[in-house]
Amino acid sequence: MNLSVWKNKIISISPEYTAIGLIWRMALFFMLFCNVAFFKNVLDVYPFLDNIMFVTTLFVVFATVVVLLFLLLGFKYLLKPLIIVNLLITSVVSYFVDTYNIIIDSDMLQNVMATDSAEVFDLFSLKLCIYILCLGVIPSIFVCLVKLKYYSFKIEILKRVKFAGVLLAVVSFVAVFYGGYYASFFREHKQLRYYSNPGSYINAVVKYLKVLNTNKRLQHITVGEDARIGLKDTDRELVIFVVGEAARADRFSLNGYNRKTNPLLEKDNVISFTNFWSSGTCTAVSVPSMFSPIMADDYDFQKVRSTENALDVLHHAGVNVLWRDNNSDSKGVALRVQYQSFKDSERNPVCDIEPRDEGMLVGLQKYIDSHKRGDIFIVLHQMGNHGPAYYKRYPKRFEVFKPVAYSNQLENISKQELNNAYDNAILYTDYFLDKVIKLLKRNDEDFETAMVYSSDHGESLGENGIYLHGLPKYIAPDAQIHVGTMFWFGKNYTDVDIDYVKSIRHKKYNHDYIFHTILGLLEIKSEVYNKNLDILH
Repeated sequence: MNLSVWKNKIISISPEYTAIGLIWRMALFFMLFCNVAFFKNVLDVYPFLDNIMFVTTLFVVFATVVVLLFLLLGFKYLLKPLIIVNLLITSVVSYFVDTYNIIIDSDMLQNVMATDSAEVFDLFSLKLCIYILCLGVIPSIFVCLVKLKYYSFKIEILKRVKFAGVLLAVVSFVAVFYGGYYASFFREHKQLRYYSNPGSYINAVVKYLKVLNTNKRLQHITVGEDARIGLKDTDRELVIFVVGEAARADRFSLNGYNRKTNPLLEKDNVISFTNFWSSGTCTAVSVPSMFSPIMADDYDFQKVRSTENALDVLHHAGVNVLWRDNNSDSKGVALRVQYQSFKDSERNPVCDIEPRDEGMLVGLQKYIDSHKRGDIFIVLHQMGNHGPAYYKRYPKRFEVFKPVAYSNQLENISKQELNNAYDNAILYTDYFLDKVIKLLKRNDEDFETAMVYSSDHGESLGENGIYLHGLPKYIAPDAQIHVGTMFWFGKNYTDVDIDYVKSIRHKKYNHDYIFHTILGLLEIKSEVYNKNLDILH
């Protein structure tokens, strides 16, 4: 049987719907199969037996919103492509929301757009393929095969207006009789709407596009052009700032964790701050905010991106600045200073299954020796504890805590296996930071040396069914924002009162202090420096 015969057979059995008929069927599909996490979280707040009518009306109202959206945008030849694109995107979003209980907002989308191919591969799984096939590909094939019955433009408009009128009447009825429930839903539990699909990512895309459009019109804002090194500062400083990745404060034995995850650092006289909090819950927000003079409460992506940061101020003062990266990139922080990526084997000589953080130290002494004048400030951006494939984040010899599951399907592995893999990655960070300190010690005779470590954000490890990171900060659990942070000072670094720093290690701080602490470490004089936000002075 030739191809044309098969084609005719398929066409003959293909269903025929009006545009409205296809739209409401697709809306029903979205509700039943693509919003498992949404209704699960709703039922956690509104138990079904006690709120049966409200939950039922919520299903109807949500479906109505989806129908109205497609009624408004999906005309004739645009309808099928619009539905198919949403099916494919929704299948992927459903996987991540159902699997990790994360949500999709503009910050998360911004983080996704900054993700590199290696990170994408870590998220790939058979379960993801099944989601895409069952919720995306198969329904899309069905949509392609559907024969649409078209009316004249005028009749089509009239039919859609009538149908929309009926739907709006239903919503109005619900609002009258269940207004109190919906007031509570939107005011007290507005985080629930972030789990809706396709609503959440459509809203995120709109906000993200607004940000991109605004960025095109933003002007570069210079900061700290008056920056200079004080005349009394005749000694050279060498400071290495390590940006950690997804490292929770409560997994450092330095902070009282019952496992020895910091055996080397415990001997290095580091000062670990036990009550330190991140600016955001994802790298794309936290890293720029960490180095920005803009406070976290006033965070605005466009404003932070267009405003110069601590590295620029150091550069204005004549400091030699270098950023080395084993993560995705600097998220815009190192645009105007020397930048080196260590994400591939050509640059990073320490590789096994992936480039290792310690590879960023190779050749660093040569860089230091080549700069005969001026202070030196080096940033090392770790891969750290980047999830969900924690078992990849450390060489095999650091697999101390066992057993470990070699899987990125966090919801399918035991809590013990998950915690073991995560803690092994912390153990490797301990080794990496110890090597940083050893490098600094070798330069003690020529510099005042110091190391600062702070993670960009924390990580959820299955507590309350939540994994990874990226929840909006106002609803994020402590695990995603309570981060590891520590300081180390060489024998000649006399500008800091070590006893004082030790005495404040349990005091509450956050990333707002980093900008000014960096300037204080390098003894930078500038109007942008605020001594009250310098942790060390």
